[in-house]
Amino acid sequence: MNRWREVLSWVLQYYHVPEQLPPKVLELCILLYSQVKEPQVMLEAGSTWLRAQANQRLPELGSLLELYLEQVLLPLGLFEGAEELVRGCAGLDSEQQMALLGTVRESRRRRTQREETTSPAEEQQEPATETALGVLSQKLLTMLTLLRRALRSMSNHFCLLPYKKMLLATFLLYLVVVRLDPASPTSLPFIYKLVQLFRQAWAAVLSPIHRPPIRD
Repeated sequence: MNRWREVLSWVLQYYHVPEQLPPKVLELCILLYSQVKEPQVMLEAGSTWLRAQANQRLPELGSLLELYLEQVLLPLGLFEGAEELVRGCAGLDSEQQMALLGTVRESRRRRTQREETTSPAEEQQEPATETALGVLSQKLLTMLTLLRRALRSMSNHFCLLPYKKMLLATFLLYLVVVRLDPASPTSLPFIYKLVQLFRQAWAAVLSPIHRPPIRD
């Protein structure tokens, strides 16, 4: 139903406080808000759950802390908070703490390296944008040229059609399509006027030499 923004508040209606969330429910909430690119929603709830004394003895503590770091704190660049959280979890042994602290340091190093290499790329961004706009403008100009040629070809084709045949076809099409029942008494005066107009147009188009006889 695309109501993912209401998930955390809906869950807390039943468990009242974040530290009472079941580990699986917390895991699903973290994954959900990470998937929709809003991990900051889980900042307070996740930190409260991981710091709660009652959750330090749970076997899921280590996996949930690792998930929370990878999906929430580290993507947001909160490296100092991540290190503090790892050191504050009494339920972790020394090996788990060292491994998680190593993950935080590695993420910080990659972030710093990426920021250092971003500056030259930003300097080249403007020429690249201009090049892309130039290519787009060229494609648009080519499409407009082809469209103009197509319209010109169509107009030339219609101009080559005989004027007399076009006029006759238009009149017959009008009688068939517009006046569906030419024999109706209500349509007879209208058709009579059209016949008179057609005779005048016929007389104006044809020369006196090639004018065929018109009978009443």
